[in-house]
Amino acid sequence: MDEQEYDSIERTRQQFDAAPYPRIPLDQYPNDRKYLSIYNLVTSYYLRNQRLIETEGKVILDAGCGSGFISLALAVANPGAKVVGIDLSEQSVNLAKKRLNYHGFKNVEFYPLSIYDLPKLGREFDYINCDDTLYLLPDAIAGLEAMKSVLKPEGIIRANLHNYRTRFQFLTSQKLFKLMGLMDGTPGDSEIEQVRATMNALKDDVLLKVNTWKTQYENNPEWYLANYLLQGDRGYTIPEMFAALKAADLEFISMVNWHQWNLLDLFKEPNNLPALIGISLPELSIEEQLYIYELLHPIHRLLDFWCGHPNVAPTPVPVAQWTDSDWQKVVVHLHPSQRVPEVKKEILDGLKDNKQLEIGRFIPFLKGNTLLMDSTVGACILPLFEGSQPMKSLVQRWLQYRPVDPVTLKPTEERKAFEILKQMLTNLEPLAFVLLERPQ
Repeated sequence: MDEQEYDSIERTRQQFDAAPYPRIPLDQYPNDRKYLSIYNLVTSYYLRNQRLIETEGKVILDAGCGSGFISLALAVANPGAKVVGIDLSEQSVNLAKKRLNYHGFKNVEFYPLSIYDLPKLGREFDYINCDDTLYLLPDAIAGLEAMKSVLKPEGIIRANLHNYRTRFQFLTSQKLFKLMGLMDGTPGDSEIEQVRATMNALKDDVLLKVNTWKTQYENNPEWYLANYLLQGDRGYTIPEMFAALKAADLEFISMVNWHQWNLLDLFKEPNNLPALIGISLPELSIEEQLYIYELLHPIHRLLDFWCGHPNVAPTPVPVAQWTDSDWQKVVVHLHPSQRVPEVKKEILDGLKDNKQLEIGRFIPFLKGNTLLMDSTVGACILPLFEGSQPMKSLVQRWLQYRPVDPVTLKPTEERKAFEILKQMLTNLEPLAFVLLERPQ
């Protein structure tokens, strides 16, 4: 590590020693379903392997744990797993220890340690979470390589980089405030006040102010430190992200918020695309599709991705391509984040009132949270709260719940029940509401 890289790391450490991040109250509990979905290693493991994994006994690393709120989310989302947290900032590590202890989690360890020094721990991990950290390292590739060196063969890394295209204005503001000398040392109250005064003094139509200033955060010190005065901040593009993965010999698995990177969602009529796009789209690699999305609609602050050792698992066959023979053998699971009382209550209430279920509000990534489910489908899904079910059992439950076709008044055909359930499960699976295992 050269002197410039060392200086960058030291400035970052000093900033987070002075102001551990995030400043979330100690008693706040991560019960948001988005946390329970993203931070549950079941999600990424299923996306790569189309199989489920038990969290009991797994060892999870929170690389760049900060004040420990994400470490807490990892512990909550993965029952029975051990959580190990590391961070450059000793003050942050101390706060993380206090947070996990406050919430009663004992199977945890925390160390003041750089990601570059991970091999010094002398252990391997089933899952590594590196949230809002990798883009602060002087060498992101070296950071990925260090994490890979302590990753078990089937392990998965979740990491993210600041998106250059959406982060550009804040990166520009950081150059401005460096020029003004506000980042020569560790930014504090005085530097924050000077940023506030500068932004308020600018006319409202000055582009830097238009693109970065948010009056609702004007009195939030953390917002200034995480944006205008963030030491070591860097932005990346999709091609640079994939280049870093290639250099570190890591295989891309999926974007974490994969639902929000669907290129077809950007078109008014996805089934009626311009000829050139319609012809070329099926031939594009996932990297090319993500890059086009980034160029057309750069809205994501983070390039948030899962990756792992290359060639660990064959590419899963998309559910839409399964044959009826495949479906006959399928085992259906409810995602752990959905196996909670409020979702079950929604289904039970819908059954009592014989109404459609507003299931979309329980799916964290669904745009607009609009997805309705027929109460009969809800009745078939109900047993999943107790455990996994074969597809055949769900079909039989459908026939018991609705033995007569409401239109023809004839006995419901098993084939029709099978097709309706298959279509609904096909719609729910990409949203990680249900997980479908096909015996190999």
